[in-house]
Amino acid sequence: MAKLTLYKDSCVDFTVVSNLFIDKYMKDANDAQLKVYLYLIRMLNANLVTSVSDIADKFNHTEKDVMKSLRYWEKQGVLTLEYDSGKNLSGIRLNDLSPENDDEIQPQFSRPIQLSVESVAPFRPEADVRLPERKLSRSSLQEESEDVPVLAKSSHTKEQLREFKKRDDVQEVLFFTQQYFGRTLNSSEIETILFIIDGLHFSTELIDYLIQYCVERTKSFKYIEKVAINWAEQGISTPEQAQECSGKYDRNVYVIMDELGKKNSPTRTEMEYINRWVKDYCFPMDVIVEACTRTVRATDSHRFEYADGILKSWKEQNVSQLSDVTRLDELHQRTRKSTGKSVSNKFNQFTQNDYDFDDLEKKLISN
Repeated sequence: MAKLTLYKDSCVDFTVVSNLFIDKYMKDANDAQLKVYLYLIRMLNANLVTSVSDIADKFNHTEKDVMKSLRYWEKQGVLTLEYDSGKNLSGIRLNDLSPENDDEIQPQFSRPIQLSVESVAPFRPEADVRLPERKLSRSSLQEESEDVPVLAKSSHTKEQLREFKKRDDVQEVLFFTQQYFGRTLNSSEIETILFIIDGLHFSTELIDYLIQYCVERTKSFKYIEKVAINWAEQGISTPEQAQECSGKYDRNVYVIMDELGKKNSPTRTEMEYINRWVKDYCFPMDVIVEACTRTVRATDSHRFEYADGILKSWKEQNVSQLSDVTRLDELHQRTRKSTGKSVSNKFNQFTQNDYDFDDLEKKLISN
């Protein structure tokens, strides 16, 4: 009988996990550690770039949780962490988990996992994390050291709740938190807010920034609590310190945000606009800043949309540097003088505040 040639119509996309990992290492790892390791394998097999902050956002963890997981796997010999001269994490090398190398694990891959340089997490030795003294059994030592936060939430008494109801700062925080979530908070969520106020001693301004920062990523109170504890452990007490700690964007992003009057970190939508201006339109920063300046003079709302309209118009008119903008301005002024009236064109429509975006939104909602 002739030999058969086998074909398949498509190639299944999958990630291979070592049997030794499943048999030996998986049973002792917690949920966060497993997620981080499996995600690293996925990124490496797909030849994709990742970072500590990206992994944290992916699984609603804090960057500190991700670093704990990475250091746990390094202790197990599953991977090797590489640092630059400034003690910043610069690479992750997954080690060979084949059975023949079980006793002496050797590097399997010739290249480490790529980390995006704008969001590399600084290395913080375990000695820097001060845990309260606890009496731990041998069996629970590993679990406690990895999972128990420095600060833990506890329930409040009825008397404490009555006192909280009288406090203006508590009412203010509960109010703007509900506004961010667009709904009434349940009892567990209120307990989390009270813990952040009373247990972590966060100011109203810091909680406002905390809620904004977290809601941009996920509307999860568990994530809010973890981020709050992480900030408290690092001694963060102001929105400025939190922004510096959590910032993962280059300086130009914050320059643009500041020019548009935005003090928070950019949302995903705002980053899409910024990336379009910088990467797609290829505008230099002085041109983008000029568009932002004109936007702020023209409108108090929907500034990203307005600035995008200006820059899109300039792109269509082949603006590549600030002198081109000056040329368009002079052309516009000469045209107005010669005709005696304003000329409607793609550039001019963004030099005047003719649009009521709020009214437009109402019309869209009513349709």
